[in-house]
Amino acid sequence: MTTPDVFGPARLGPVTLRNRTVKAATFEGRAPEGQVTDGLIDYHLAVARGGIGLTTVAYLAVAPEGRTHREQIVVGEHSLAGLARLTEAIHETGAAIAGQVGHAGPVANGRSNGVRAIAASPMPSPLSMQMVRSATEADLTRVTKAYVATARLLVRAGFDVLELHMAHSYLISSFLAPGLNRRKDSWNGSLENRARLARQVARAVRDEVGDEVAVTAKISVSDGFKGGVTTRDGIAFAQLLDEDGTLDALQLSGGSSLMNPMYLFRGDAPVKEFAASMPLPVRLGMRTPIGKNFIKTYDFHEAYFREKALQFRSAVSTPLMLLGGINRRDTMEQAMADGFEFVAMGRAVLREPDLVNRLQSEQAVSGVCIHCNRCMPTIYSGTRCPVIAPDPVRV
Repeated sequence: MTTPDVFGPARLGPVTLRNRTVKAATFEGRAPEGQVTDGLIDYHLAVARGGIGLTTVAYLAVAPEGRTHREQIVVGEHSLAGLARLTEAIHETGAAIAGQVGHAGPVANGRSNGVRAIAASPMPSPLSMQMVRSATEADLTRVTKAYVATARLLVRAGFDVLELHMAHSYLISSFLAPGLNRRKDSWNGSLENRARLARQVARAVRDEVGDEVAVTAKISVSDGFKGGVTTRDGIAFAQLLDEDGTLDALQLSGGSSLMNPMYLFRGDAPVKEFAASMPLPVRLGMRTPIGKNFIKTYDFHEAYFREKALQFRSAVSTPLMLLGGINRRDTMEQAMADGFEFVAMGRAVLREPDLVNRLQSEQAVSGVCIHCNRCMPTIYSGTRCPVIAPDPVRV
């Protein structure tokens, strides 16, 4: 088989993308009132004009308690007009647009949201200093219906792709992880039981939207903590999704926003900047031995999830998006040779929104991101590269 051109057109389910590059969903911090702003549109316009094939909006919550904190969009009739304005602006550039659809589960800050967070099992929240409650059967029915309603609204708003968030210890992921799922009912035990919510949501969304849009999911190659989703379980989970045939692609991520965020963001660990951006109780907690261990350090190397992702590639037939430290044109070309259908980038295009155009035109062979990760704490004041934009942005 001929190795596809990463800069050539590609099909993603019913959607044709102008190339195989994806702007990964990274929270933008530009919806302080839970509504689309000019700043949010400009954020995505920059990478769309910069050549990306598909830009992904994060984070679109299906329910109020599903936000990580209150300054996020809950999809509903009240937010529909703004979302439509966003998709129209992106389409004018020739790029496609995805919406990351999710429920934060235990990663939600219940105090900020004004409603207690839910998860597979009860647990203390380091974010809100509250107890996260165990999701009831009624909750799971409600949340599944909320995913469906959200999917329909995003189709109405003009989104091309819906990305279901099934990683990072968010609600669906909390059911998958044995260490976070201590239930005594049919939602725990075997992997098939722990994957019930994920498969139920994917099937319900697909039944609702059919082939009107592409439907993908973000899953984990490894959560990076004891009791999290392992690579072995991740592959078995991917195979279940593969057999169900409800998804057009899987994006391979890793780490846990709750237990080990740096597993995903390899490179420097900006502990001081993180602490400064957190509420006082969290800042104090980060000074404890447990808190200090939360921000681990992992050396950066190009395409750091590739080795694990290759195991997924050999196990499933669903198209895969390779994520994790992709900055170079030769890395992107190697991903195509490896059999991955798409490459997803986050920090690289945050630093250089026009990187795809520059790589395609051979004006550059690599991005200039230094993986300092100082962008991570900026999510509360407008996500940006502080190396080039030190001051808070206009939202």
